[in-house]
Amino acid sequence: MLFKHVSPPQDALRKAMSAAYLLDEAQCIKQYLAQLKQSEQQQLRISKRAYGLVTAIRNQQANLDSLNAFLQEYDLSTQEGVVLLCIAEALLRIPDAATADALIRDKLSKAHWDDHLGHSQSLLVNAGTWGLLLTGRLVQLDKQARQQPLSILQKLLTRVSEPVLRTALREAMRLMGYQFVMGKTIEDALTRSRQGDNRLYRYSFDMLGEAALSAADAEHYFTLYMQAIKHVAVQTDETSSVYVKPGVSIKLSALHPRFELFQAERVLHELVPRVLLLAQAAADANIGLTIDSEEADRLDLTLDVFQQVYGDLSLSHWKGLGLAVQAYQKRAPLVIDWLAQLAQQQQRSIMVRLVKGAYWDTEIKRAQEQGLAGYPVFTRKQHTDISYLWCAKKLIAYGSECFYPQFASHNAQTLAAVIEYAGERVPFETQRLHGMGEALYEELVQHHIGANTVACRVYAPVGQHKDLLPYLVRRLLENGANTSFINRVSNAKAPIAEVIADPIVQAAKSDHSAHPAIPLPAQLYHGERLNSAGYNLGDEKTLRQLASDMEEYGHTQWYAHSLLASASAGQNENGETSQRIVSPANQDDIVGYAETMVAHDMQNAILQMMRAAQQALRIWQGLPATERSRFLLSVADLLQQHAVEFIGGVFSVSRFV
Repeated sequence: MLFKHVSPPQDALRKAMSAAYLLDEAQCIKQYLAQLKQSEQQQLRISKRAYGLVTAIRNQQANLDSLNAFLQEYDLSTQEGVVLLCIAEALLRIPDAATADALIRDKLSKAHWDDHLGHSQSLLVNAGTWGLLLTGRLVQLDKQARQQPLSILQKLLTRVSEPVLRTALREAMRLMGYQFVMGKTIEDALTRSRQGDNRLYRYSFDMLGEAALSAADAEHYFTLYMQAIKHVAVQTDETSSVYVKPGVSIKLSALHPRFELFQAERVLHELVPRVLLLAQAAADANIGLTIDSEEADRLDLTLDVFQQVYGDLSLSHWKGLGLAVQAYQKRAPLVIDWLAQLAQQQQRSIMVRLVKGAYWDTEIKRAQEQGLAGYPVFTRKQHTDISYLWCAKKLIAYGSECFYPQFASHNAQTLAAVIEYAGERVPFETQRLHGMGEALYEELVQHHIGANTVACRVYAPVGQHKDLLPYLVRRLLENGANTSFINRVSNAKAPIAEVIADPIVQAAKSDHSAHPAIPLPAQLYHGERLNSAGYNLGDEKTLRQLASDMEEYGHTQWYAHSLLASASAGQNENGETSQRIVSPANQDDIVGYAETMVAHDMQNAILQMMRAAQQALRIWQGLPATERSRFLLSVADLLQQHAVEFIGGVFSVSRFV
């Protein structure tokens, strides 16, 4: 078989998960709403608690956390917000100084930074504004300059070299990025976690960085994770519960350079032992180790790795292995059912961090690029909120025998609903990101809910600022739009009733359809033409079907000869009249044979092809655009119809004549 997979045979839940990968959005929401019916008393209690939280946040506006203030001032529906994101992404990614300088000239002078000066009381916002406007304290501003700062910037661009500006801008980005990093090293982060109000929170430390591109990268991240576990272990109370202690979060893509489903055999062979070593180190110290979720096409492989590590006998005494579940994926409720089944089989609870998800833009664009039949994520924020609540209800209903739920959200309405669902029945904790949602959680953590205090764990990035960018960009995209809760909660112009609107009540008034501005991938071009259909290589069912379809061509040997050659064939260097053609992926796989040509025939063939091409060009140039388009679309249709043959590396020319 072309795609080898050594994971356990798919059970009923994994098959159902695969079927739900691109499930119709309306169908999902109808199912969830049927299970989320609330009494009027429940709705009233949830609304009252959410209203109180938002009111308290607005009353302490002066203590508004920096990212809230920054996003409120520069939300991604403004020109400046978009330009800021572009600059942040580009300057730290572009190795070419000339290109970075061109970016500064092109983008910096076009945004209306001066419109934002003085609007916010946050030091970060105003310092950031001046930093962006004048790249730090390069010049002293006089009164006229303060009144017309953009004119000074334009003069500055003519007097100061782009490299100087580039350096200053990067320094400004570094200073702003520091707000969202717990520490440069795990030692720094642990020290900071024990200072001041930070002591009110639990922590899960994440080593900044993205997917490994090489074995050296994977080894580097493994070392960082192991060092983090050892440092946390040394500085924690041995007698405390695993649920109270600090923990460590890891990304599987950082531990293997080919973390993709069609490399599953290799990944499971090489990665599982590596993750098991980390888990054993965490188990020895009785601290938590959570596997973060990533893109949708990595979910199946993530579950395979989790299952094998979780089932290892060396960890049978430990309840600290956790997994993040993304509620914006349509498979999320089934993932929870599958994890519950696993916990019941092993008779050991699993820590589950329920998040809404941080790769939404990536998932939408990948599905469109690949021409999938649908989207793996919900296209409406309201629908993601509903999915989150249904997943939360499932986690609570399964009980502490299966799960220790960790509800990660910065949304007051979501948290109020979770607290209502949990009641006094199930121990749980909430989670927030370091540098975000501070006002909301200050209100939650310092006040009692019934007989219980709501515990909160902070997801705390650790690392150098140069590694911050991808994480920061995800946070900006996730929370920077003016429709996000973290943005609207601090906006006094947004009525509280709208900010805490119940998504269940809102959805009951709609048809639950997908967002009309986000067409299905096939309809990406709005009827002008169909988008090309691709294959979902992150889905086991698709891979198995593709491999099965290609079996038909896997044993076929093809014979090729020139239509322009004379009756006498040539000979290759071995004196043979035909040449054996092998698969580039497997040198033992003979695809077929091709007749060789004598030099005279080859020259004749080239001349005839050139004449035919010239004649075809004249004909093509004489065709109207509509006729050319029809031919091109016909070719595209034929290529798509015979995609399996192309993928297999063999196809019959006669089928396209």
